[in-house]
Amino acid sequence: MSRSDKTDKGRRHAATEVVHEGRDPKAQHGFVNPPVYRGSTVLFPTVEELFARRQPYTYGRRSTPTVKALENAIATIEGGAVTTLTASGYQAVTTAILAFAESGDHILMVDSVYQPTRTFCDVMLKKLGVETEYYDPLIGGGIAALVRPNTRLIFTESPGSQTLEMQDIPAIAKVAREKKLWLLMDNTWASPLYFKPFLHGVDVSIQAATKYIVGHADAMLGTITANERAAKFIDRAKETLGTCPGSEETYLGLRGLRTLDVRLERHQKSALDIAMWLAARPEVARVLYPALPGDPGHALWRRDFLGATGLFSVVLKTSEAKAVAAMLDGLELFGMGYSWGGYESLVIPFNPSSYRTATRWTDEGQALRFHIGLDDVRDLKADLEAGFKRLAG
Repeated sequence: MSRSDKTDKGRRHAATEVVHEGRDPKAQHGFVNPPVYRGSTVLFPTVEELFARRQPYTYGRRSTPTVKALENAIATIEGGAVTTLTASGYQAVTTAILAFAESGDHILMVDSVYQPTRTFCDVMLKKLGVETEYYDPLIGGGIAALVRPNTRLIFTESPGSQTLEMQDIPAIAKVAREKKLWLLMDNTWASPLYFKPFLHGVDVSIQAATKYIVGHADAMLGTITANERAAKFIDRAKETLGTCPGSEETYLGLRGLRTLDVRLERHQKSALDIAMWLAARPEVARVLYPALPGDPGHALWRRDFLGATGLFSVVLKTSEAKAVAAMLDGLELFGMGYSWGGYESLVIPFNPSSYRTATRWTDEGQALRFHIGLDDVRDLKADLEAGFKRLAG
């Protein structure tokens, strides 16, 4: 199923890049992992150097060798010019938007976006005088009709948060180029391995590295990767806003990166197995997962993506609250909690009807978002089988 072994001519394959990028054993006394630099103050040898700031590190908030190692690795793997680390994926989203949006601007935001991003637009951007217009994730090149003279950027997330709609990123990118707009994308679902945003016209790619890059549910981290054109705007926003990742979290991102390829391969294989099994269940109305051949976004996924990950959603045929609670409360291997991308399997119920504005959510059954972790799928199916019996009871 995975097509992650594709590579540009002259570049190493992705599985090799995640192992080798961002580390230099020769420069660190032979140790294979870069050390964790913890610190704020960086000393300068002379007054001239203090004012010139020519040395590579000037203050702990701006960067450390540990931070630079992960930033360089992500930029190489994702195919951008430069990467900036943030303290969380949400901070990566807000910093990236604020790098471009100004008072009086109009921005286009996909209606299926991560819900905190919507909150940021509706509360903070509105307070700053920026108007947000939400658009249908399936609009493709038709987004040109929504562009105004004061439109500054288009924000995409493919597949969409919770509801997994696929966007036609190349078609939207064509409009962005023609209209001289910035194109931003939340690329967390696919990770840097399974979607290459800069090959499809994206200017800025955002990752909640908390998810698959860290991979162990033990750190908060975000990344903003920009092309050459956008890099100076991201750097200015980072400096102005004081964006700064933690030292330990950065190291955990480096650690997680080394196994990203093999973990994603397992997440993908298991998720596809479970998704197909769920699609055949009499209790399930539909499964939302672009990797499934019957999914509405499957053709776009096949065309643009190099693989699929462990996150998908299902809609049950029932919405009876007590029955759904009985199903979920008794699960032993699926935890109920926010976030995803770690080794653990998760499930949460959701209902997007209250926060979609450009499109309508019309399914009547209860929607569930699953993350398939690294468990054996036979055990996960047994856990769900018992849950469906409680649902029926």
